[in-house]
Amino acid sequence: MAKARSVAAPKPRAAPKRRRGRLAPGASSRGLDATEVVASLDETSLAPLTALVRAAGGAPIGAYHEPLGGRALLIASLPLAAVQPTPFQRDLSPTHAKRLAQKIDETASFLDPIIVVRGEDGRLWTPNGRHRLAAAKVLGMKQITALISPDEALAYRILALNTEKAHNLKDRSLEVVRMARNLVKSRGRDAELEFAAEFEAPELLTLGIVYERAPRFAGGAYSAFLKKVDRFSERGLAVSLREREGFAARLLEIDTRVKALIAALQARGFKSPYLRNYVVARINPVRFHKVKKGATAPPMPLREALTRMAAAARAFNLGSVSNSDLAWVAVGAAGGGGEG
Repeated sequence: MAKARSVAAPKPRAAPKRRRGRLAPGASSRGLDATEVVASLDETSLAPLTALVRAAGGAPIGAYHEPLGGRALLIASLPLAAVQPTPFQRDLSPTHAKRLAQKIDETASFLDPIIVVRGEDGRLWTPNGRHRLAAAKVLGMKQITALISPDEALAYRILALNTEKAHNLKDRSLEVVRMARNLVKSRGRDAELEFAAEFEAPELLTLGIVYERAPRFAGGAYSAFLKKVDRFSERGLAVSLREREGFAARLLEIDTRVKALIAALQARGFKSPYLRNYVVARINPVRFHKVKKGATAPPMPLREALTRMAAAARAFNLGSVSNSDLAWVAVGAAGGGGEG
C-alpha cells in the first residue's frame, strides 16, 4: 500500500507592511457639500460681526460655512489699528516679523488672512496672526484681510491649531499660563480640568510660571519628569494657579541646586553638553516608572515628586559620575530618548 503523503499546512500570509509617512484617509466622508459651504452676508448669525467690522472702519467681503463643523464665518478687510493680539499670546519675535515682511514685500502679495474673533473687551483679537499683523505694520499696509469667527472661545483653543511659527516649549508654556491668568478673571472658580483642551498639557502651566520668573530656564531638561507627574487639577482655576506658583518655586530651587552640581562636575573635568540632562535624570524620582497608555493617575503626586527630587539633588554623589554614564545620556538625547 502506498504511503499517504503528508500535506504541509499552508503558511500564514504575512501582514502587509505599513509604509511609513503615509496617512490613511478617513473611513467615511464628513462635513458639508459644496453647495452647503456657500453662505450669505445676510445670515443672522453674522449680523453682529458685520456691524463690528463696519464700526471698526472695515468692510465685509464675503461669508461661507466652515466645511467641517458648518459654522458661518466672515471674510473682511480691517484697518490694522482695529486688530490686536490676544493678551495671552506668546511674545512677538521681531526677527521673524521682519523676515516675514521682507518675503511678503518680495512677492507683492499678502495671501494669508489672519484669524480674528471678538475679544472680551469688545475689540477684535487675533489669536492666530500676530506675526502677519506685525509684518503688515512694517510694510505700512492700510488694511489686512481677516477670517472672523463668531466663536469667541476660539481665542482659547487656537494654540493647538497655530502653525504660523512653530512654538517651542517656552512659547507654548508662556502662552498657556497667560491664557489661564486671563480666564481666571471670568471663570476662576471653574475646575482647571475643564480647560484641558485649551491648555493642551498640564505641565505647560507649571513651566509657564517658571518661565515668567526665569526666562532662561532650561525647561526641556525637566519636561519628561513633569509629563509623568503633572496632571490637571479638579480645583478651581484660581486656586490651582496659586498651588502651581508653589510648584514653580520648588522647581526653581531644584534647578539652582542642579546648576551648582553642574559647576562642580565641570570643575572636575567633565565638559559634556549633556551634564544638565544627566543630573536631572539622576535625581528624577520617576525616571524608571512606565506610564501606561490611557492612565490618568500619575506614578506619584507632583508635590511628592518635587520633594523627592529636591532630596536626591541634595544627596547627589559627585564621585559616582563617570564619562561612560555621560556618553549614555548623549546617545539617548541624540536618539530622542533622553530626559530633556
